[in-house]
Amino acid sequence: MRVGMLTGGGDCPGLNAVIRAAVRKGVQDYDYDFIGYRDGWRGLIQGITVPLGIPAVRGILPRGGTILGSSRTNPFKTADGVRRIQENLAEDDVDALIAIGGEDTLGVAARLHADHGVRCVGVPKTIDNDLSATDYTFGFDTAVNIATEAIDRLHTTAESHMRVLVVEVMGRHAGWIALHSGLAGGANVILVPEQRFDLDEVCGWVTSRFRASYAPIVVVAEGAMPEDGDLVLKGAAAHDSFGHVRLSGVGEWLAKEIEARTGKEARTIVLGHVQRGGTPSAFDRWLATRFGLHAIDAVRDGDFGRMVALRGTDIVRVPLTDATARLKTVPGPLYAEARTFFG
Repeated sequence: MRVGMLTGGGDCPGLNAVIRAAVRKGVQDYDYDFIGYRDGWRGLIQGITVPLGIPAVRGILPRGGTILGSSRTNPFKTADGVRRIQENLAEDDVDALIAIGGEDTLGVAARLHADHGVRCVGVPKTIDNDLSATDYTFGFDTAVNIATEAIDRLHTTAESHMRVLVVEVMGRHAGWIALHSGLAGGANVILVPEQRFDLDEVCGWVTSRFRASYAPIVVVAEGAMPEDGDLVLKGAAAHDSFGHVRLSGVGEWLAKEIEARTGKEARTIVLGHVQRGGTPSAFDRWLATRFGLHAIDAVRDGDFGRMVALRGTDIVRVPLTDATARLKTVPGPLYAEARTFFG
């Protein structure tokens, strides 16, 4: 059997660990051949391949990013995309495809399997941790650790100058990174997309913090919105091939509003792509490795149209359609716990 692999969407710490584990077990235990498609669905549409064998995956466990490259290409928005995918899989003698990605990549895999007979197995990847069918996605733990370390470092400079520091982290529709890093880093305000915020209330928390002779840290997810407004964007709105607007700007807007309303100096720190760059954490290496092992087992079992997922400490298989049916967002009671520390 020959197995194809691709990584789609944003890069993420742990992608290489998935590739390594699937190839190692597939070659050693099942005598499979592997081929990688460059740059996600774009490589499969264009027929751009790289050989994947045990020598190719040696030493990649601690490496960030993906040795296969990635893109946000949508085959269903590309001329003849699906037909070209089918033709290239046939020409390359690929019997099964492992697609590693988030909501969009797995959504494409689900449609290709259900509507076009492509034999796909999915592996969940997103630093946002917003896929509902799995307890955790790899990349999330690394992103939280990076954000937490940044917040730890910012406390001292904020207090040295007695200014407000607004830290903008990733999180389009789900505030998991903001919530976890904000709590772990001792932030004084955490703003998430799931709960619209009252700007006057935020300024009240900031003022209260200064009364206690401390400088506040505000952590805001890029998709957070004020009660009386919409998404705050930096510059003209641009969209990717899946229709997602490119976010960033709420942190800068929030800092300006806080400074104008409280009279306290406020600065913005946008962590951006640093959250998903660099070496993966130990947890992400462990989880991604297990996902890779179980993904190749699903291929061996002919269990296509499924995604591997973490439930407790077990790796299970769920339908790809379940994985992309809805987003996993921060529930109200969990956010209420964090509010104890606001102000």
